[in-house]
Amino acid sequence: MSLIRSLWWSARTDGDAPFDTAHLKVYYPAVASGTDAERLSGVFAPDPADAPYPVVVFLSGVNVGQDSYRRFATAIAESGFVVVTFDRVAELFGGQRGLTPGVDLDAARPDAYGTRPTCPTIGAVLDALTQLNELPPLRGALDLDRIALGGHSAGGTVVLQSARFFPGVAAVFAWGAHTMVATMLGWAPGTVLPAQVACPVLLGVGTNDGVINGSADRYGEDGADRPDPVARTFAEALPDGAHLLAVVEGANHFGIADADPTAARAFLDGPDEAQALAPFAELTTAFLRAHLRDSAAAKAELAGFDRGMRLIHR
Repeated sequence: MSLIRSLWWSARTDGDAPFDTAHLKVYYPAVASGTDAERLSGVFAPDPADAPYPVVVFLSGVNVGQDSYRRFATAIAESGFVVVTFDRVAELFGGQRGLTPGVDLDAARPDAYGTRPTCPTIGAVLDALTQLNELPPLRGALDLDRIALGGHSAGGTVVLQSARFFPGVAAVFAWGAHTMVATMLGWAPGTVLPAQVACPVLLGVGTNDGVINGSADRYGEDGADRPDPVARTFAEALPDGAHLLAVVEGANHFGIADADPTAARAFLDGPDEAQALAPFAELTTAFLRAHLRDSAAAKAELAGFDRGMRLIHR
């Protein structure tokens, strides 16, 4: 198993100070040298064995701290990727402030959707990673021509709405995310927007997702009687391509995260009757190796993947 270390960085985003900064945590495969500098600073050099590493930028759900995804991010980094998460406190809705990936609501309205990303923060984070790739200890360790965008909940939604606008994005994945759009933005009830992707997509969802069900009225629907929005996104929103849908029986909305009971909307969630994090992380790393590293072994693994989930191929 690889040694994974992390470091912190910042990115200037849109918005007015002090709500204009994203704080990044960058996980990377490392090597321990045993030097005094390493002992005194806690900074480890990246493992040169497979460098430069493809980069995975992961966007959190609303009011879900990036450390909620530490186990998931570490599992992906162990397979030979640099994984980036971030926290950004900014405006949510109606003047509220909270943790958010950053959403350009005007870009999600009928007269603008598809013309630009709904999440400009992605570009700011990628610009910051370009800087970081020029400085020690990660100088030259990031392959910014091989990028995956991932996300959970609203973070996954804006990734699906934004990915094709960023060069180098070769794979997209999300858990508990869909492209249904709120009626408050001017869309008809039940609208599923076409995903703005030009690469393979992996979607994951649990059958006990209480947060998605508890948000049905936002989309003009009845949560008790409607098709699963994630399944609809997989069937209706994606262009032709090598896409996957993983349905995990008994998993809930926070199946890949360590939910914080004091924040976000985990109180809406169904019971977690599955251990989804490890198998979905394993599926995600196989998906990323297949499409960012062009691994024949990973493609074969995806074809026969069986870890207690229903996997649908397109």
